[in-house]
Amino acid sequence: MPDLTTRLIHLPQSSLADYAAQPMPVCRASTTFFPNVAALRARNWRDPDQYPYGLSGTPSTRQLERQISQLEGGEYALLVPSGLAAISLINLACLKQGDEVLLPSNAYGPGIELAAQLLTQYGISYRLYDAMQPEALTFQANTRLIWLEAAGSVTMEFPHLGHLAQRARKQGVLSVLDNTWGAGLAFSAFALPDGAEVDISMQALTKYPSGGADLLMGSIVTRNESLYHTLRHTFHLLGLGISPADADLILRQLPTLRLRYQAQDRTARHLAQWLRTQAPIVQVLHPALPDSPGHQHWLAHTRGQGAASLLSLVFPESISQDQIDQFCDHLQLFRVGFSWGGPMSLVVPYDLQQLRGGAVPDHLHGPRLVRLVIGLEHADDLAADLTQALRHAFNVSPTLPPTFDTALGESI
Repeated sequence: MPDLTTRLIHLPQSSLADYAAQPMPVCRASTTFFPNVAALRARNWRDPDQYPYGLSGTPSTRQLERQISQLEGGEYALLVPSGLAAISLINLACLKQGDEVLLPSNAYGPGIELAAQLLTQYGISYRLYDAMQPEALTFQANTRLIWLEAAGSVTMEFPHLGHLAQRARKQGVLSVLDNTWGAGLAFSAFALPDGAEVDISMQALTKYPSGGADLLMGSIVTRNESLYHTLRHTFHLLGLGISPADADLILRQLPTLRLRYQAQDRTARHLAQWLRTQAPIVQVLHPALPDSPGHQHWLAHTRGQGAASLLSLVFPESISQDQIDQFCDHLQLFRVGFSWGGPMSLVVPYDLQQLRGGAVPDHLHGPRLVRLVIGLEHADDLAADLTQALRHAFNVSPTLPPTFDTALGESI
């Protein structure tokens, strides 16, 4: 009989064929076994369902890929270690030396930094465009990729995604949507107005799908099989695997994704409507507000059904940065921190001139901005917290909104 140490290593493996439960078992692996050498040689590294090695995926990660693909309305999905990793992979897979990529001027900041600081080193140029003025958008002979984002990072503009995607397709340019805000729930990247669709949709699963503010992950979804294989090839070369344990944490949260998104959405709309009337705030940026930039586009894309949990407060030039910082620091339920989609509300101040590289866009009514992320706390508690912070920082007398339970049936 083999030694005890050997027996503990070579325990017989149980079949899961007769086991069923709501959470599937977590499958972790680096090495995967082959029944024989012939099977090893026949294994297709491009087929994720053949599991040649842990970096290619396990049944846990494949299950999450399938569910995210279904959520987005796509056919093929990849999982990577973060949202920024997804942005990087798409750029590196789809662009080569001499190509140009277009990014909206209100895009996620690290994505712009990636283009400026890394892609340019590889001979890939980039150009910023105003997504709210699509008629001014131009494509050049070397334009290969255009990024779309809805709503725009921090300033919350909602562009006409269908129009932009159609223009890109007519030019033979790949279109990619950062769909983190919509989470596959507010609208489908592959069923935009006028029958348009993007080529690729990516998300930071760190946000709403995770729901717990306790992990990092990104996803890439497409309906194009050839494009999927291009992306997967680069995925393999870069070694961008994810932890099956992290995949399991998101799988556990997906059944409540819509409920959490809708709850945060309702609270955000309630607070956005109320904050519009409070001094010294001069503008509230939230796509469901009629005067928020791109509101009509938001209606066309979501039919008014999804507005997420972010809103931004714009303050006039007469308000100092010190007052803005006091407002943020005096909040007790809103914690200072980045990201969104978790259970806790967050706040971050921004200088719009610095954020947008100089001049403040005409549709923004002041140079200072505070972004609020609405968590799962009760709306009345959040309103009370905002009220006391406004009073402390700006010496004003805010009026509390109607209780949330009273206003629950109302919508913007």
